[in-house]
Amino acid sequence: MAKYPLEPFRIKVIETIGHTDRNERKQVLKDAGYNIFNVPSEKVYVDLLTDSGTGAMSAWQWAGLQQGDESYANCKNWIHLESVVKDITGLKYIIPTHQGRVAENLLFSTIVEEGSLVLNNNHFDTTRANVLANKGVPLDLVVDEGKSPSLDHPFKGNMNIEKLEEAIKEYGRENIPIIMLTITNNSGGGQPVSMENIQNIRKIADKYDIPFFFDACRFAENAYFIKIREEKYKNSSIKEIVNEMFSYVDGCTMSAKKDGLVNIGGFLALNDRKLADKIKEKLILIEGFLTYGGLAGRDLEAMARGLQEALNEDYLEYRIGQTKYLGDLLDEAGIPVLKPIGGHGVFIDAKTFMEHIPQKFFPGQALVTAMYFEAGIRSVEIGSFMFATKDPKTGKIVYPPMDLVRLALPRRMYTKAHLEYVSDSIIEIHKNRQQYCGLRILDSEESSLRHFFARLELVK
Repeated sequence: MAKYPLEPFRIKVIETIGHTDRNERKQVLKDAGYNIFNVPSEKVYVDLLTDSGTGAMSAWQWAGLQQGDESYANCKNWIHLESVVKDITGLKYIIPTHQGRVAENLLFSTIVEEGSLVLNNNHFDTTRANVLANKGVPLDLVVDEGKSPSLDHPFKGNMNIEKLEEAIKEYGRENIPIIMLTITNNSGGGQPVSMENIQNIRKIADKYDIPFFFDACRFAENAYFIKIREEKYKNSSIKEIVNEMFSYVDGCTMSAKKDGLVNIGGFLALNDRKLADKIKEKLILIEGFLTYGGLAGRDLEAMARGLQEALNEDYLEYRIGQTKYLGDLLDEAGIPVLKPIGGHGVFIDAKTFMEHIPQKFFPGQALVTAMYFEAGIRSVEIGSFMFATKDPKTGKIVYPPMDLVRLALPRRMYTKAHLEYVSDSIIEIHKNRQQYCGLRILDSEESSLRHFFARLELVK
């Protein structure tokens, strides 16, 4: 049995959570249209839906909230945040937003034209949707190892360099406004990207004169994996690794609700002044002034402090260790999990777990609903329900290579007992998995974001 990592903090404030019984949860699921996003949070016992904005802030961050300067322009909290982001990324122009998807929206609505291709290791849901909303084409180029859940490989989030160059040659540099890299790779199981891969992408970007950006939501977790898995960096500090990572890119989008350790906030950072000026005009129209971007001064301060705390190696060791603990519990019990265990969550191979359910009936969503019904645990499907699309030429449904269920761990929130409860519950569901059935979509099937609001029914 894996040892549970020692928490590098003490708990000072608690929130009471309640229990529901199976009969109540059965009705809740029915009322929610079997879409876990529609389930009220007060009806959830352990909430692993997302690690985005759901973690606990530190005493230092809460103290920062009390020092909010709510001046409209150039408040002191903005000046602090800007200096922190520049220190971490080395990028010149920092544009605050209320969360990461707005940064994506501002970027893609400015650079993507109809037919443009955005190249990524794996686009996540809002990234993909923002590309599609601007009539662009999201193209995923993750390494082949990243498509095999059971394969153990240290950097399954890497981009396939050969396929990257082939795509540029096939579609033309003029049709590719950006190369983007998601660190860590969320859709692929929270898997990290190596420094070597980042360097090689930079070389391709330079060769074809294409801007290279990070989706940097989990940049600190990615840096920790580089430290423990890439021999060259074993004696480097997390800050040194992060600085080098960002030295290879022209910009980034950031949801600070992940490695910023806040409940709300994000930014867009870049080096191109002309592009920054275009984006700033849009920011003022849809988010707010250039120095608050839809956030209160107190939120800017909490974000600045959270970004600094995320670089703490003791915190990262605990964070990654806690996730591994849950993953090891499941793996040792024979539950098919994506290997190696990722940074922000454990990803269950739902296609194998629910092998009796075909992809067209969403095995991942079947597991998600079973976990809620049996144990009050909320998780999220990352598979056919989220990503299956219709080929515009043939009309056939194209399914993703993996059907995963993500158990995303909120930062600094749940205890060892909670994780063991989750593990015990999933193990019990696995023993009786044949009794669970698939689902079909009742509405909103054509939406690229249907997983957020579509309603489903059981296929019996």
